[in-house]
Amino acid sequence: METEITREYYSLAEAKEMTGLPASTLRYWESQFPKLSPRKDGHGNRYYTLADIEFIRRIKYIRDELKITRIDAIRRELAGDTKNSDVRQRAAAILERVRKELVDIRANI
Repeated sequence: METEITREYYSLAEAKEMTGLPASTLRYWESQFPKLSPRKDGHGNRYYTLADIEFIRRIKYIRDELKITRIDAIRRELAGDTKNSDVRQRAAAILERVRKELVDIRANI
């Protein structure tokens, strides 16, 4: 069994791969969300922590799954009650599974 080694920092290229987002989106979000502040070396290369990656995934979830696309609305969602947001995430996941099941049923009719 392989164990995954957790590193302290991840490059921009690794962050792109881990989140599925282009570098331009990551840089833009960095300018819009003060909490997203990757470390930079002397050459300006960005290095993200796992907390940064999780925060990016949270923004992506809000944008893609909750269909909240305006930056100010995403900020409000991020600032809101996390328990309520977690409930929404679980509900959205359940609804997505139900949708997929209905599509499968329809295909078999």
